[in-house]
Amino acid sequence: MTTTQEETSAAFALMKKRVARLDDTGMDLLFHDARTCYGWLNKRVPEVLLHRLVELTLLPPTSANSSPARFVFISTPEGKEKLRPCLSSGNIDKSMAAPVTAIVAYDPEFWRQMDRLFPHGDMKTMFEQSPTMAEQASFRNGSMMGAYMIMAARSLGLDCGPMSGFDAEKVNETFLSGTSYKSNFLCNIGYGDPATVKVRGPKFAFSEIASIA
Repeated sequence: MTTTQEETSAAFALMKKRVARLDDTGMDLLFHDARTCYGWLNKRVPEVLLHRLVELTLLPPTSANSSPARFVFISTPEGKEKLRPCLSSGNIDKSMAAPVTAIVAYDPEFWRQMDRLFPHGDMKTMFEQSPTMAEQASFRNGSMMGAYMIMAARSLGLDCGPMSGFDAEKVNETFLSGTSYKSNFLCNIGYGDPATVKVRGPKFAFSEIASIA
């Protein structure tokens, strides 16, 4: 049995030991009680928690393990002031008050790492030779990773406020200059102020947005 086969067998054995589903407490933490946050408690997010957040974000699937999302966590007063002119007026106050504002970006040149991330076959050449395909794959999978990040943050007891409403070119120039990264969306992260939580908006019924074929 090769090492790869041994690792695969071990992974499947671990999967069989998993709890079949989250209990109600876990479901509440991730879904039922979670809200988009607009106001924030004056409580610092430890750097070690951001490291844990990224570790968890990297675990769910991306196409060929491409992992094209890139993150900049803005938490210093200097960083926040650099961010201020990039924001729309409605996002300034809440972003300045949030302990952390994450730039969720993606790297269209993710393929440079594919030999390392996907050693099972040559995925690098395909994306290297097709910038359009690389752009689409990086944006799609980077967006998925942004959603993974939000769920990972909630699992760690953090609250999130994802948002558009920013000048992407200014963000790219200010924070991503010298890289191939492109900003996708922003997400405030911290401990939400319960007094500012809004009532959950209306949601669709299954039959309005889904079908079974």
